[in-house]
Amino acid sequence: MASWHDGLAAPPRVLISPRPSDASARGNVLSLRHPRSGDETGYLFIDGQLQEINWFKERYGSWFLGDYVCEDGGLYYCTPVDPIFIFLPTFEAARMSNGKDPGKFRQLDEILYVEGYPGYQQLMDVAEHHMELVCEVKEVANMKFFRLDDSKVLSWLCCKVHNLKEVFPKLGKNYAAQLEKDQLKEAVQMIREYLKDEPWLALLCKKLQLDTNEIINDATTKTNEASFCADSSLAPAPPSESKATNGSAKPSKGRPAKKPKVEVGSKNIKDMFRRVTRSGSGS
Repeated sequence: MASWHDGLAAPPRVLISPRPSDASARGNVLSLRHPRSGDETGYLFIDGQLQEINWFKERYGSWFLGDYVCEDGGLYYCTPVDPIFIFLPTFEAARMSNGKDPGKFRQLDEILYVEGYPGYQQLMDVAEHHMELVCEVKEVANMKFFRLDDSKVLSWLCCKVHNLKEVFPKLGKNYAAQLEKDQLKEAVQMIREYLKDEPWLALLCKKLQLDTNEIINDATTKTNEASFCADSSLAPAPPSESKATNGSAKPSKGRPAKKPKVEVGSKNIKDMFRRVTRSGSGS
């Protein structure tokens, strides 16, 4: 369990995250814009890697944290995210392209200045290292200037899609039995969670010879089915004590509960980390 809540008035929460390689180092919780929705979302920056914060909550449950009972049985956990997805909307807006005009070259400190989101400024080194994959870069007087390149972005997205598609057969017989085109559509639908439909999803579907509307409609159908299952199925067994870091968090026992939806980018994250973001403390 993270110790970032020490000294804060807000009640503690259970957060599962990587430990820093240096025991004295601390991660930073950053508020950034979600690359698809644009909503404020919590991310953990630790050991030079960006982790997205996800939220899962069963209908009934709480946590025993030492001698403290946390009524909120929600579980926050961190998973790695490719920072290019996070930077893509910011770099797209910064080039200010218009029609066939490819836009302007700009320095990183200009591109990553996003009003109300100082967290981007803490990711300068990460952006410089990763965004060269999808940008044209010019160096003048030892200063680098970046401009997003559509062809490089599409090549990078296609690589992501094909890498995902190669993993599917290893996930089980149902995935292995899918036709190749169905696997391709499944991979694109997963990546769509981090992409705006315009222009990137439309350009990606065109590149892969897929129907954009079919991808969007299939994703909507799956979302509705998942919502129905969340309301009608029993909850799985709560996580075991061994999965809680240092054994400090133990799930309480209760009656069987219905399985809720997994909420990513929940508004609760904004409230949960508001004070942490201001103080710059981490996990």
